[in-house]
Amino acid sequence: MEMTTILHSSLTNPPFTAHLSPSKFPRSFSTPFRLRTSLSFSPSLPPKSFPANCSVSDDTTSSANVASVDLSIALKKKATDVSADLRGTSIFLVGMNNSVKSSLGMLLADLFRYYYFDSDALVSEAAGGESAAISLKESDEKGFRESETEVLKQLSSMGRLVVCAGDGAVQNSTNLALLRHGISIWIDVPLEMVAKGIIGNKSLLLSSEITISGSYSEVLSQLMALYEDMRRGYATADATVSLQKVAYQLGYEDMDAVTTEDITMEVLKEIERLTRVKKMMEAAARPF
Repeated sequence: MEMTTILHSSLTNPPFTAHLSPSKFPRSFSTPFRLRTSLSFSPSLPPKSFPANCSVSDDTTSSANVASVDLSIALKKKATDVSADLRGTSIFLVGMNNSVKSSLGMLLADLFRYYYFDSDALVSEAAGGESAAISLKESDEKGFRESETEVLKQLSSMGRLVVCAGDGAVQNSTNLALLRHGISIWIDVPLEMVAKGIIGNKSLLLSSEITISGSYSEVLSQLMALYEDMRRGYATADATVSLQKVAYQLGYEDMDAVTTEDITMEVLKEIERLTRVKKMMEAAARPF
């Protein structure tokens, strides 16, 4: 069964397990695979009440809990407001692979009741695992790139998806054109944070150009070179959300203080802006 059929038939009952059709992959990518895609959204609990004689520390904790609940409610409301104009359009997140981008993607999928995919994970599973995908990339670069394009082609033909796109999505004009089937957003995270994430979780980056066994300084140096190659492709996205800018706007001195919810709210605002512009252009194009 094609993934399109499974997506539409299961849309109202996430999470689900989906197939990508293997028939169009290169021979080395012809093994069927399954991928868990969406997470159930758990509504935030109301803040606990504290006794009148609680300490200053307790007051601080209570305030933080209230702020977290308020932001969760605000995110749900904003997503509901945006959904009407979004009309099932898929969201493609581009940028260096990191935990910020993947966590954001899963939360967006929950808020919109969309399905979540990581394109690199699909390519890896089709190849037989992450190590096999890296080996194939080194031995058959053309076949690997063709598989990336095939994954994007299938995903871009559907709606109601949030896709964390790998770097292959911005490396040629064909893939960039496929991203135009949805809304693309560049999640710009400082390379220092990306490098630390790779050191801590080596599965974050499917790239034979990065020596993930190297030191922090070596990984950072390689990331900087890779970023220069990818930056022009990232910049073609419909919008950019910068973690550094979000931290500045919220008054955080430490970018680690920015939460997934914080950056998700900025992404929702960008999606709202883009859908409003599209709506205005459609209205202007109607005959009098």
